[in-house]
Amino acid sequence: MTTYLARRLAASLVTLWAVVTVVFFLLRVAPGGPFDGERRLTPEVEANLRAAYHLDEPLVAQYARYLGMLLRGDLGPSFRSKDFTVNELIAGGLPVSLTVGGLALALAAGLGIAAGTGAALARDGPRDRWLTFAATAGLALPPIVVAPLLVLVFAVTLGWLPAGGFTTPAHAVLPAVALALPYLAAFTRLTRGSVAETLTAPHVRTALAKGLPTRRIVARHLLPPALIPVVSFLGPAAAALLAGSMVIEEVFSLPGLGRYFVQGALNRDYTLVMGTVVVYATLILVFNLAVDLLYSRLDPRIRLGRTGRGG
Repeated sequence: MTTYLARRLAASLVTLWAVVTVVFFLLRVAPGGPFDGERRLTPEVEANLRAAYHLDEPLVAQYARYLGMLLRGDLGPSFRSKDFTVNELIAGGLPVSLTVGGLALALAAGLGIAAGTGAALARDGPRDRWLTFAATAGLALPPIVVAPLLVLVFAVTLGWLPAGGFTTPAHAVLPAVALALPYLAAFTRLTRGSVAETLTAPHVRTALAKGLPTRRIVARHLLPPALIPVVSFLGPAAAALLAGSMVIEEVFSLPGLGRYFVQGALNRDYTLVMGTVVVYATLILVFNLAVDLLYSRLDPRIRLGRTGRGG
């Protein structure tokens, strides 16, 4: 286990370095700059600003400087939000993104696993057909379509929930639901197929033949092996939910990390974009590592670093 963790951590650091390197140079070669605006600066003022932010240095020197700052945990100053550093902006936006994304993931995984299991246990019955139809329909509704509809129904028409902002727990409900619905459908379909396949396994059929209670069979014999494909989807789903929160945060005017990323990209705020990319990439790598570690918990036959996905 220790050797496996060391290998994975080393690979994660290399991956993070590659992401930082690619994004750094792509930002620099993209048209425009952080000081391009509606009102053109005089050459002297722009030259002073570029010197203040070390943008007058050779590109390789800027890259080396940024890596040095990154190793110290310093994401640099924001070029547009001059009263804040990137660390301060991310510290304010990350909890919002994690709250909405975490609620969406819990909602999607919890309800999806329950619905998929219920559908598989009633295979080819009315419940199975209705749940499968609902899951298929849910996959066709992306958050960018669902979010305005939820605002129209629950905020504008019914007035039950706020349409935007993030000052009370109620403000997180509509964004989390809009973000969760497509992944709830995906978890439902994936769980339904996995549970239906596991029902034919010898150990499950033996437990059924012995007349054990259904709840015990599901909890102890059916779900642990059936959830292995579902767990493998958790890492990509968590990453996609974080990325998808960019659109949701714009729709609901949430002061989250995704909104800062969008604003930074539009304003060519190099350090803000780089900072959000570093945080996103780190979270995705952590999620994927956590999913791999869960494998050995769900199926003792899997040994990390030897067989299966952990290899």
